[in-house]
Amino acid sequence: MLRIGTYSLKNRLVIAPMAGVTDRPFRKLCRQFGAGYAVSEMLASRPELWQTPKSMWRMNFTDEAAPIAAQIAGGDPDMMADAARFNVSRGAQIIDINMGCPKKKVCKVDAGSALLRDESLVQRILETVVNAVNVPVTLKTRTGWSPENRNAIRIAQIAEAAGIAALTLHGRTRACGFDDGTVEYESIKAVKAAVRIPVIANGDIDSPQKAKLVLEYTGADAVMIGRAAQGRPWIFRDTEQFFETGKLPNAPLTSEVSDALLAHLHDHYALYGEHTGVRSARKHIGWYSEDLPGGEPFRDHLNAIESTAAQFAAVETFFSRLANEYERLPLAPYAYSESLH
Repeated sequence: MLRIGTYSLKNRLVIAPMAGVTDRPFRKLCRQFGAGYAVSEMLASRPELWQTPKSMWRMNFTDEAAPIAAQIAGGDPDMMADAARFNVSRGAQIIDINMGCPKKKVCKVDAGSALLRDESLVQRILETVVNAVNVPVTLKTRTGWSPENRNAIRIAQIAEAAGIAALTLHGRTRACGFDDGTVEYESIKAVKAAVRIPVIANGDIDSPQKAKLVLEYTGADAVMIGRAAQGRPWIFRDTEQFFETGKLPNAPLTSEVSDALLAHLHDHYALYGEHTGVRSARKHIGWYSEDLPGGEPFRDHLNAIESTAAQFAAVETFFSRLANEYERLPLAPYAYSESLH
């Protein structure tokens, strides 16, 4: 069983922090479908941003299941420490430090994966944040700044020495972004062998079979699933069953998915309100309906809807019609390769 500080997680499956996606309603949904742990969207360490609507939504942990994990990002050790204390005061029980985001707007302010270029600064940030709060602190990072500058093992050892409770490693360098280059599962394996703290493997884990293969190859303590959970949050339940039985379950009941999506929308609207809620929900509904019969014209219709009530009714109607025709969602099986390369 994976432990982060004093917290024991129910399984080895983690939903990745994704900006604009893993808000509280989505984290709740993924946990409902079997994720053992969830980390918030990335929160800026600059205090002048903490009172903006976007930050307030991201720091909303109301009624969230423990352990509540807040991810923070920045390049100044003292500001990061203040951000950690602030999030703990709002209910965070674990602080996760982002040193993995490859986006230009993050890296240009010397945050995210840009920090991997300065190992001494990495050390100062980690030590300062760990000493600032009385909750476990974790780190999410990459294999290096570029293929020519990989330093994942050194960063992991710095993290362990600084008191970091667990490490998530995305198996790409900053230069490789999210899609370019093969995921370096061998680098994750090497990091796991080099430290004693828990290591969570991340990168292109898009099926239960792939999750099992990555765990076996790397020796990691858990896997982190990101984009593959968008529109398919039941991937966690499928993966847990595959771990236990070696068999994949049937596709979920259409009625079950409809109920889950409608409940998700209720939570989403309650958090964001009318104007933002109807717009920010479109991507989630689009992911659910992608590849389903009639999904494309439904999404076109959806994008013209401007009220939460009308949007909710459209989703309800679409899935009701689908349920009349299909007891289970007509989804293609998980794509899977026996090779990690």
